[in-house]
Amino acid sequence: MATKVTKTVCRWCHADCRVQVHSENGRLVKIEEDPTDPRFDKISPRTKGCPRMLAARENIEHPDRIRFPLKRTGERGEDRWEQISWDQALDEIADRLTALKNTYGPECLMATQGTARHTMWTGPRFMNLFGSPNTASQGTICYGPATSTATAILGWPVQYRADDQVPFDSSGKPIPRCLLFLGMTLSESHPRLWKTARDAKRMGTKVIVMDPRRTRTTDLADIWLQHRPGTDTALLMAMIQTIIEEGLYDKAFVDRWCYGFDQLAERANEYRPEKAEAITWVPADRIREAAVMYATHGPAKTQHGMGTEQLENCIEAIQARIILAAIMGNIDVEGGDFITGLPAGTSVPMDLAGLELPEKLPPAQKAKQIGDGRFKLLSHSGREMIWAYNKDMWAGNANLRAYAHFPLILRTVLTGKPYPVRACLTMFSNPLLTQANAKLVYKALKSLDLYVVKDLFMTPSAQLADYVLPSAAWIERPNVEPFGGAFRIVAGEAALPAIVPGEHEYYTDYDFYRGLGIRLGQETYWAWKSLEEFYDSALKPTGMDLRAFMDKEDGVYWPEEVYRKYETMGGFATPSGKLELYSNIFEQLGYDPLPRYEEPKESPLSRPDLTAQYPMMLITGGRFRPFFHSEHRQIASLRRKYPHPIVQIHPETAQKAGIEDGDWVWIETVRGRIRQKCLCFDGIHPQVVHCEHGWWFPELPGEEPWLRGMWESNINVLTDDDPERCNPRSGGWPLKTALCNVYKCEVY
Repeated sequence: MATKVTKTVCRWCHADCRVQVHSENGRLVKIEEDPTDPRFDKISPRTKGCPRMLAARENIEHPDRIRFPLKRTGERGEDRWEQISWDQALDEIADRLTALKNTYGPECLMATQGTARHTMWTGPRFMNLFGSPNTASQGTICYGPATSTATAILGWPVQYRADDQVPFDSSGKPIPRCLLFLGMTLSESHPRLWKTARDAKRMGTKVIVMDPRRTRTTDLADIWLQHRPGTDTALLMAMIQTIIEEGLYDKAFVDRWCYGFDQLAERANEYRPEKAEAITWVPADRIREAAVMYATHGPAKTQHGMGTEQLENCIEAIQARIILAAIMGNIDVEGGDFITGLPAGTSVPMDLAGLELPEKLPPAQKAKQIGDGRFKLLSHSGREMIWAYNKDMWAGNANLRAYAHFPLILRTVLTGKPYPVRACLTMFSNPLLTQANAKLVYKALKSLDLYVVKDLFMTPSAQLADYVLPSAAWIERPNVEPFGGAFRIVAGEAALPAIVPGEHEYYTDYDFYRGLGIRLGQETYWAWKSLEEFYDSALKPTGMDLRAFMDKEDGVYWPEEVYRKYETMGGFATPSGKLELYSNIFEQLGYDPLPRYEEPKESPLSRPDLTAQYPMMLITGGRFRPFFHSEHRQIASLRRKYPHPIVQIHPETAQKAGIEDGDWVWIETVRGRIRQKCLCFDGIHPQVVHCEHGWWFPELPGEEPWLRGMWESNINVLTDDDPERCNPRSGGWPLKTALCNVYKCEVY
C-alpha cells in the first residue's frame, strides 16, 4: 500500500504549525514538520520536537475519544448514555430547540465556544440565523480585548501575538532595537516569538519584560519589571509620563498623526514614577530606566499576553501599551507594532467577520444580548460603532468579537431575568474548567432544559450534557482559516477520514451547524455541502479551489507587508481620522477616553478585612507545556511527564507555613479551596502564589460527585466572576488578582 502524504495544520495550540501527515489506507503512519511552511524554521522548539505532535497518534487514536453521538439516558450527571445516529441526534436537538424558541423566543439559546479548535465563524453564523445574540466565549478575556481596543484607537488591530515574530532584515539582523513584553511566557505559549526574540537578543536587541513571576522570558530581559499583580496600567502610564516629561517622544509623528496628546500628557502626570513605585512595587529609577531604554532604541516592538488580558484593568492596560508605542511612532512601521489590515478594494479570500452574517440578527435581538448595555466594547453595540468608522478604509471588517457576558448569562440562566435562557450549545469548550466561578457554572449547566456538547473527549462539562457529539480533530478536517486579525493563510487539507463506517463518525463543526441549520429553516445560508466545498468558494478571489491552491501556491497566501499605510490611506479609521491617544470611541460608549489605573477590588489594599484570613495574592493562568489550557490530560505520555498540578510558593513563605517542596497544599479563597503540589520557587514575591489552571483528571469516574476530578485542583473553583469586579468596558473577569491562604494538606 502506497503511503499518502498530506499537508495539514495542527491546531493543538495557537502556533498553527503545518505538518506533513503520512497515512496508509486512512491510517496514521507518522507526522513530520513541513519545511514548506514559511514559518517552519522560526520556532522553538521545532515542530518535530513538540511533545503534543510526538503524542499525536496517542491522541488521535485514543480509546476514550467520542466516536458516535451519545444521548443521556439517566439523570443529568449519572454518566449513563446510549449511542444514537447523527440523524436522530440532529432531529431531536432541532425539535427541542424549536419548542424552546416557540415558548421563550430565540434568545433562550446560548452558545459557548473554545479557542480556535474549529471554524470560528460557524457558531456565530448559526446563532445569528437562529435569532440569538447570546454567544459567550473565553474570547472576552483572550483576543477580544486586544483586537477591540486596538481597533478603537487605530481603526484596525495590530499583529496579534498568536502568530507574531520578531522581523529580521535581508542580512539577517533584527529590525527592532527593543522588545517590550507584558505578561507572557514566550517559551511556553508563543514558540515563534520565543525563537525570534532570543535570536534578536543575541544580536543586540534590548528586551524589557513586565511580569510578576520569573520565567524564561524574564531571564532574557535586560530589564525585568517585577510588578505587583494587577498594576500594569500604573506601570505603563509611568513609562509614558517619563517619556513625555523628558521630551523623548516622536513629536513630528504625534503632531501630524495623533489626537489628544495634551489630554494624555495631563493624565500621565498623575503617574509619576514615584507614585507608580508605591502602587507597583517597582522602584521609580527602574521605571525611568525602562522608559528611556524603550524610547531610545527604536524601532521598538511591544506585545502583551494573557497576563494583561485577564486583569480587572485589562482594557486600560492594553490602551496604555498601544499609546506607549504610538507616542514613539512605533505603529505600523517595520520593526514596530504592525497593523495587519489590507486597504479597501483589496480582494481577500476570507472575511471571517462577514461570514458570521451579523446583519441577519435583527437590531431588536442584538439589543437583547446579555451584557450589551453594560459591557459595551465587546458587545454588538461596541463592535458596530467601531465598524462604522473602519468599513470604508479597510478590506472587510476587523474580526472583532461581539459576545454575551459569560458571568451575567450564567446568572440569567439561574434567575430567568431579564428573560429565560434555557438551552446551550458547547463547541470545543469546557466551561466547568475554563470559566471563572466553577460552582456557579455547575449550577447553571445543571439547570438547563437542553445542553449539547460537541468535543473530542468526555470532559467534565460534557458529563452534564443531554447530547454529546463527536468532533473531527484538525487532522480530520481541512483548514484555511486566517488567525490573529491578519489575512495571511497557511492552509491544509484533511489528512485522515472523519468518517469510517462502524469505527467513528466525526463531524466538523460546519457539518453540525449545517445539519442543525437545515432542520431549522436555514438551508439557504448553508449552501456548501461540506467544509471543503466552502473553502473552494472562499478561495475564489485567488482564482483557485482548495486543491489547486495547495498544488499551485503550496497553500500559502502571504500578502506583502506594507508599512505606514496611514500615509497613503489619509489617516486612521477612527472618528478623528487620527491615531486616538484620547479615544472618542470609548467616550461615545460612555467610558473614560484615557487609561486610568484602578486598584483591584480584591487586594490587600482594597480588602484589608480579608487579609488576616487570606494574606496571599493569588495569580493563575501562566502557560506550561505540554498541556494547552484544559486539554491533553488523558494523554498518558504527556501526563507521565507532567503528572500533577503545581502551585509556586516562595521558599520563605513555604517555610513559615511548614510546607516543603513537593507537599500537597490547600489553596483557599472566600469562594472555595483546591489542592495542588508545592514548588518552592524564589522567582515570585513572598506575598504572591501562582496556581496552574485547566486541571482535571480524566482517569477518575465521570458520574457525580466525581465529574472526572474537576473539583480537586481546578483553579476556577477559587476565581471570581462577580460582574462588579469585571472590567467595566469589556466585561473581562479577573484571573490575576485574588486573596488566598495556602496551608499544608495533612498526610497520615
